Amino acid sequence: MEENGAGHILVADDNRMNRMKLSHNLEQQGHTVEAVENGAEALEMLRDKAFDVLLLDILMPVMDGYQVLETMMEDAALRYIPVIVISSLDEINSVVRCIEMGAEDYLPKPFNPVILKARLDASLRRKKLRDLEQAFVQQEVTLRQNEKLATLGKLSAGMAHELNNPAAATRRGAAQLLERVTEAQSVYLALGEIDLNEEQTGYLLELDAKARVSAKNPADLDSLARSDREYELEEWLDDHDVKDPWDVAPNLVDLDLSEEELQGLAERFSAQQLPSVVAWLDSTYAIYTLLEEIGEGAGRISELVKALKSYSYLDQAPIQTINVHEGLDSTLVILRSKLKGTMTVERQYDPDMPHIEAYGSELNQVWTNLIDNAIDAAGEDGKLFIRTSHDDRWVTVEIGDNGEGIPEPVLPHIFDPFFTTKEPGKGTGMGLNISHNIIVQQHKGRLEVESEPGNTVFTVRLPRAGLGNDQ
Repeated sequence: MEENGAGHILVADDNRMNRMKLSHNLEQQGHTVEAVENGAEALEMLRDKAFDVLLLDILMPVMDGYQVLETMMEDAALRYIPVIVISSLDEINSVVRCIEMGAEDYLPKPFNPVILKARLDASLRRKKLRDLEQAFVQQEVTLRQNEKLATLGKLSAGMAHELNNPAAATRRGAAQLLERVTEAQSVYLALGEIDLNEEQTGYLLELDAKARVSAKNPADLDSLARSDREYELEEWLDDHDVKDPWDVAPNLVDLDLSEEELQGLAERFSAQQLPSVVAWLDSTYAIYTLLEEIGEGAGRISELVKALKSYSYLDQAPIQTINVHEGLDSTLVILRSKLKGTMTVERQYDPDMPHIEAYGSELNQVWTNLIDNAIDAAGEDGKLFIRTSHDDRWVTVEIGDNGEGIPEPVLPHIFDPFFTTKEPGKGTGMGLNISHNIIVQQHKGRLEVESEPGNTVFTVRLPRAGLGNDQ
């Protein structure tokens, strides 16, 4: 990408007029543009030349947009090229599918020049950042040859690697939000047709405020209590003719609504009004929750990018008094979209856990590494568990999974730099090494691992005495 922000853009669209309009508009913005009429030609062009962004139509002859995305995601040389899907308004489900497959954004047909510029500029900025990240990773290998700069190299590579998690979570959250907002349109239309009085409208505003607050702090229940509450609410919703009660009940539990409170809702609204009101409440809470997740991810990216730009000063970060549970929970929120299938998360938190002095952002980096690895190891049907405890000397956090375990010959090397058991392209081998340095060197703590088939546990011990006297 050029210094002035202009890029080299590839347009793949089988409609000749669309190609001409897009090319003309992009060239007016200062970009260089090449255009092809099908997916096969697009892949050939991408492999032959360097492009900053691909504008990709979904429905094309020879090879459609889905096939192009699938091929790009499987090719290490192509997967980081930003893709903006070109779609008509009636293809919204196809857009969501493309975003889930790896596309970064979409451009509706007929395209608006202002929207085109905004979305293209955003993709070019992300591309520039990814190029910067890759440059830092490459630089890390060189810095390793100089012992004096080895630590600096580790940090730069680690920060570049850590950007992947919140960026992916934010992208997935945006895709889910798009689905929910689309569903909400019909919900709001239905709500407008049930003739609410002033008192009912005021009560809905109170529920909206409750949903906004609860999205930041959902009800904290153990798995058994949550299951019982969901079953009770599902039965109640079914008895009151609410559509899809099994989908609605979990959100109402997170909203901390009891069966008694739902009964109060039924007393305020008629039997004809109630299903629409509950659907509105479910949709509203889901949207607020996704906005919180996206905000968490975006905030984390902002912090990491700032740290990446000034990575040589990371070891001078101020010491903070932190709540360990809050750091663990925020990390779970960011990684929530990775919890697929029937995977369960079990949290056993010490109710009297003391606050400690620590480098907050670095500890979050450790939680992200350990939890992300545990999710990968557990698989879609596995279990992730987090336990906390304390004694007079240590605050202890245990993060584990019930996956296949780490082979015994591997355990002595698990914290070595560049050592990874993941497939090529899926790990840098720096995450656990950086986590070990943060805990042991920066916090004077301990990071240990025990593993056998069905039970792998990483144990972090942090000193209660604080770090202020050691700095």
